[in-house]
Amino acid sequence: MFGLFKKNNTPKTTPSTVQIDELLATHTLLEKPLTDFITTKFAHDDILDVALTLPKDINEKVVERVYDSLQKSLQSIGINELNFQVTLSDKIKSTHNTTQTFNPKQTTPTNTDTNIAMTHTDKKAPTQDSLAPHPRIKHTIVIASGKGGVGKSTTAVNLALALQNLGKKVGILDADIYGPSIPDMLGVAGFKPDVENDQFIPINAHGLAMLSIGSLLDNDSTPVAWRGIKATGALMQLYNQTNWPNLDYLVIDMPPGTGDIQLTLAQRIAITGAVIVTTPQHIALLDAKKGVEMFAKTHIPVMGIIENMALHTCTNCGHTEAIFGQGGADKMTTEYGVPLLGQLPLASDIRANADKGTPSVIAGDNFAPYYMDIAKKIDDNIVKYAKVRNDGRIF
Repeated sequence: MFGLFKKNNTPKTTPSTVQIDELLATHTLLEKPLTDFITTKFAHDDILDVALTLPKDINEKVVERVYDSLQKSLQSIGINELNFQVTLSDKIKSTHNTTQTFNPKQTTPTNTDTNIAMTHTDKKAPTQDSLAPHPRIKHTIVIASGKGGVGKSTTAVNLALALQNLGKKVGILDADIYGPSIPDMLGVAGFKPDVENDQFIPINAHGLAMLSIGSLLDNDSTPVAWRGIKATGALMQLYNQTNWPNLDYLVIDMPPGTGDIQLTLAQRIAITGAVIVTTPQHIALLDAKKGVEMFAKTHIPVMGIIENMALHTCTNCGHTEAIFGQGGADKMTTEYGVPLLGQLPLASDIRANADKGTPSVIAGDNFAPYYMDIAKKIDDNIVKYAKVRNDGRIF
């Protein structure tokens, strides 16, 4: 499964890899087994994602027929949704290729510069209300931003530690697949998680149950050069195939933006609420608004906004200045009707302590109270966002 496990680690609710492979092998394309063209595949719950590299001159109708036949066959073993991501190439092994979208409702292929899935399903996309909560996690909070460089990960680790200081049992999942930084910030870079019964055992980081794709890489300079289908598959493995302890909170540090990983999370993981991190800078606020809009469309409540790097106080003269502007977060809270959870200063100690693996809340520096105040606001108001399911469980 995308190299995370050497063994077969398919969740128990998913048809076995053997069943899926047998069906794939019975389908042919261009007089060859379909498996000859598959670059990656990932099964989770009743969904199968398949990435294919095909000859550039292939007929769309041929792919469509194979797709329809395979989709019907997969239903017999409990797979109800099939996603094809097709890359077209002059030579199958060429690194210089173009991509094309195959859509059963289109008669003309559309050239694009990104891979877009061809999808068929007999059911609507899952919604937050239809998702079952994790059996051992009471509340899942995502820390998100519209763009990178706003201090989202630093905020996520400090909030997780602050919630722990409130007496809560807390875990943190680094969902920033392409730029994992949580292991370094928590001082556990280079630590590998144990695996028991095909389940990851989270790493203990200052008392937090932590897991990150960075914990599985050979070193911190190893790039994660994965397409969307592989990255989202890895995220779901980290979430579903980890033996999380009983937690009051799981804090998920999201990658910046509103792409594949964010949408996958919204459709497949039960989320209590989202916290948006931004800076006062106009461009950062524009991107933060996109994050708020995305969560609104996916029915995930935004619990509040944190304005990071709001003010800077000169250590020499004591002059305080709003380097990145001011008032932006206040306008956002008014526009969207969500609370401003707090404003954090631009301070070298916050950065330095995170770099050392002892974030502000652990170091007990002058800025730890900021994070404690925000964590208390979240904990005091979490009941407003907790969902009540038909089975009576609140999560």
